[in-house]
Amino acid sequence: MARSLYEWLWQHEFWLPPGITWEDMQESEDTHYPQPRDLLLSIPFALILVVVRRAFERAIALPLSTKLGVRDKQRPKAQPNPVLETFYSTRRKNPEEAELLSLAKQCDLPVRKVEKWFRRRRNMDRPSLSKKFSEACWRFTFYIISFFTGLAVLYDKPWLWDHRECWTGYPQQPLQPSLFWYYMLELSFYWSLVFTLPFDVKRKDFKEQIVHHAATIFLISFSYCANYIRIGTLVMVIHDASDCFLEPTKIFNYMKWKKTCDSLFMIFSAVFLISRLVIYPYTVLYNTYYYSMEIFQPFFGYYFVNVLLIILQLLHVFWSCLIIHMVYKFILQGTMEKDMRSDTEESDKDEEREKIREKEKNGITYFSNVTSNGYIQRNGSEPLNNRAHLANGHAKER
Repeated sequence: MARSLYEWLWQHEFWLPPGITWEDMQESEDTHYPQPRDLLLSIPFALILVVVRRAFERAIALPLSTKLGVRDKQRPKAQPNPVLETFYSTRRKNPEEAELLSLAKQCDLPVRKVEKWFRRRRNMDRPSLSKKFSEACWRFTFYIISFFTGLAVLYDKPWLWDHRECWTGYPQQPLQPSLFWYYMLELSFYWSLVFTLPFDVKRKDFKEQIVHHAATIFLISFSYCANYIRIGTLVMVIHDASDCFLEPTKIFNYMKWKKTCDSLFMIFSAVFLISRLVIYPYTVLYNTYYYSMEIFQPFFGYYFVNVLLIILQLLHVFWSCLIIHMVYKFILQGTMEKDMRSDTEESDKDEEREKIREKEKNGITYFSNVTSNGYIQRNGSEPLNNRAHLANGHAKER
């Protein structure tokens, strides 16, 4: 059965244009084509990248964050409470009102204290600023290396300048060693991101990130197997271009270098919108959808790769909307809005308000109220006009 599934999966009709079979893709001593088994190398390479990342964050990023003045916020810890901890771990992290009342009765605590416990407990699980800084440093380092590696590999390739060259001789386009290692570098990196997803900082677009990583891995893998190497290299270098500006924007934001952060964000926004909404559709989508049909008739691989590319474009549109909204706010307000994808920390202002309410309840709070007659009363004392004012500003009872 496994053999039948294997034979069905690798039918040349799925992977190759009409009129081309696997016999036409036979290798020789001087000619090498992409082999699906090569993709297995990306798994151990990804694990190596995870180890390298761990060492980089500990040995370089964390000490660097300290030297640059990145300080983690001191968060009040939630007091140990087995009942609340069990509910937090097994049920939900943000209980509803009825659940809060039930938990308050079980623990013999006021509802406000139960709310405070859950708020502090959620904040304890949120990543620290130094962790965010370390992740951004690692991604920035990789994207810089990857982007310039892509430019070094592609600068002398004809399809970088003439996109129709992506299809010259397709699919019998020999695999060059530089292209192979560039592919392995990118594919291994995205596999490493998948491996570390449970431990990385989770943002509001977490689900979109998963779709993005999955679509990218499928796209890279399929383009390699179907020998869409040339179009695949264009996709990767276009994506890395804007990411090189996103990560340093985050780094300077964590350092609280506001003007530098704002300037880099505007540069990132321009590069992202141009590369993902202009260059990508023309260089990649139009290329694969129209130019490729000048060489061969549509087949399964043609439709499949275009679907993956369109999924990426939809994600580009989603993130572009967030970016445009942030730029709009910046232009109106003159200040950069917080990253809308971030899971913001719950402020202890709620606790301060609770303390104020408790003081008011106990009659400790002193407040001032200016009436229409200009009287000022404090703690129920006599109006100020019943007192004689002395020249030194003190009041004396009559």
